[in-house]
Amino acid sequence: MWKISAQVLISTVRGAHVRQSLCSAWTGSGAAPSREHTTQDVTARSRALGPIRSYPPPLLSFLVLHDRLPFASARMGSACKTSAVYKAPPFPCLLHPLCFPPRLNHPDVMSVYEKRNGAPAVDPGELRGGLEDFEKDDLSKPPFILNWTEIKLIGIAGVGFFLDAYDLFIINQVTSMLQWRFYGGKSLPSTLSGLVKAAANIGSVIGQVSFGIMGDYFGRKAMYGKELMIIIVATILCISAPSSVGGDGVLIWLSVWRIVLGIGVGADYPMSASVTSDRAIIRKRGSLLCYIFANQGWGSFVGSLVTMIVLACYKGVLDNNDSANWSKTDGIWRIIVGLALIPAFGTLYQRLTLPESVRYTRAIQHLPPPVDASLAAKGLLPDGSVENGNGDLENGNGVKSVPAAVDTRPGFKQTYDAEGNPIARENPDVVALEEVDHANVDKNIIAANQRHHWKEFRQYFGQWRHLKILIGTTCCWFLLDIAFYGINLNTNLILTAMGLGGSTGTAWNRLFQVATGNLIVTALGFVPGYYVSVLTIEYIGRKPIQIMGFAMTSLMLALLAGLFSRLDHGGFIALFTFLQFFFNFGANTTTFIYPVEVFPTKYRATAHGISAACGKCGAIAASFGFNSLVGPIGTANVLWIFFGVSILGIPFTFLLPETKDRDPDVILAEEEKAGLAPV
Repeated sequence: MWKISAQVLISTVRGAHVRQSLCSAWTGSGAAPSREHTTQDVTARSRALGPIRSYPPPLLSFLVLHDRLPFASARMGSACKTSAVYKAPPFPCLLHPLCFPPRLNHPDVMSVYEKRNGAPAVDPGELRGGLEDFEKDDLSKPPFILNWTEIKLIGIAGVGFFLDAYDLFIINQVTSMLQWRFYGGKSLPSTLSGLVKAAANIGSVIGQVSFGIMGDYFGRKAMYGKELMIIIVATILCISAPSSVGGDGVLIWLSVWRIVLGIGVGADYPMSASVTSDRAIIRKRGSLLCYIFANQGWGSFVGSLVTMIVLACYKGVLDNNDSANWSKTDGIWRIIVGLALIPAFGTLYQRLTLPESVRYTRAIQHLPPPVDASLAAKGLLPDGSVENGNGDLENGNGVKSVPAAVDTRPGFKQTYDAEGNPIARENPDVVALEEVDHANVDKNIIAANQRHHWKEFRQYFGQWRHLKILIGTTCCWFLLDIAFYGINLNTNLILTAMGLGGSTGTAWNRLFQVATGNLIVTALGFVPGYYVSVLTIEYIGRKPIQIMGFAMTSLMLALLAGLFSRLDHGGFIALFTFLQFFFNFGANTTTFIYPVEVFPTKYRATAHGISAACGKCGAIAASFGFNSLVGPIGTANVLWIFFGVSILGIPFTFLLPETKDRDPDVILAEEEKAGLAPV
């Protein structure tokens, strides 16, 4: 007889109703289930919870194979909204043909272990009811549709980019307020103004390179969260600037601690990008990275909104020309800067406790990369590979390809027991993506990885086919940031030309106009550009978007420069909005994504840190260069320089491959087999 070890999932719903469902089963000929409570234990639990209904065989369509595929019951548990899980003793029963969800049994999606043990398949169209909806194959969903685990990851990893853009916006507001506080509304000293704006970018270069290197060398878990601690400390010290030292003293104080702040913000680039890419399913990786990077748009938007709200609170004392009240701006800028501490503290614990990823753990042990189910379904892993008798993948010609590895489908909360430990699988090699936080990597393996890391890194990038890609990512990011930060670090000048720069009126009116102008541009162009990238990147691809982005920003800059003195306010707003839109639906997004998608896991953080640091070097050049050149040659001619820089980004993009559906770890494994890469 078939035996079934069933879990009874009991959930309290509205009112006094109780929903009880059988949610998992083990099938086998006389095989005893692996983890089961005694009959007495279950009886005691049942008495405490009340009678358990019996279900006739036709209603067993809610069964999933728990012991062999424990992550299946997690999905069912979520569907039933369970609050507790109990295992009943085995009892004989007939198996209903709808026991097997299509996602777990589709021949293109099943893990290596499932195929090896002959898991039964079922036509997905046979499923009915709520389970059918809940177990709908993820491969049929658009890549920008996220599950709860991915949403949480966006919240944890996205805060650094939120703070980066928040800081980028508010520094313009802070310098404007300091003009009224210490310089009577006149311009700041050009050298100090450039320094305070460039300070965070200077620190970012240090943070990106150092944390990128350490993220690969010591591991993501060892370093992640430390960058947020740096941001918190630096922010507190920034708002502690003593007014008694005068205007120049405050600017120097801010510059010093903004360099430290920049180290934390810069460190977040390689760390959050690597943490996300390590955990992402290949078919959704680009969209997930776009979602995280889109937090820059929200940072700029919230920065504008917060400034307007705080200014509105001070309207009564600043909305006049009484210079005696200008000192009130001292409190305004400190409040605006200090509010950045809220999201920083809100995600610090989650970052410090985030587990190591499967990909990184396997990479440092020189184990085969995880097999991505979404690529297997498309026949891209690689060349339509199938498993042979030795556990290796072979292509259609029988040529050995990549060794069989692990299932990368994400786990869920219910795959863990009450103590937070993962429920063991029958085959220890088949693990869910999130279960690696409990994997014990031998310290000797970590030490060996550290000893050989730099040798392997030099060997890898010593080959032109890899070095040219690094040159492409660094140069594209450098050229992009010259134009992007040259514009966005000096929005006050651009907004003045648009009639939104606050060139007339009281101190309050001028500051409020600048905040309003930024809010309009951010809402119309900045944020939408990010989300168009989210929706299209897995369909269009990275390379076409980057080329299109450089081309369109060049066009917008040429129009702004050529028509600078002739445009009316409406035309200026339209062109500037489109410029911001194509920055973000273009190279600003793809230059961030490329390094974490094109390089293998063991070198990913370092390569991303180097690429991002080159980008920040462009931002530093722009922050100093704009202020130095706008006086002698005029704003229009500076925009022509940005036009030329954007055009140069197009040829460098051709050094880069398309990374859509590309797994760099699989490529590295193939190169190692062929003797083309360090082992």
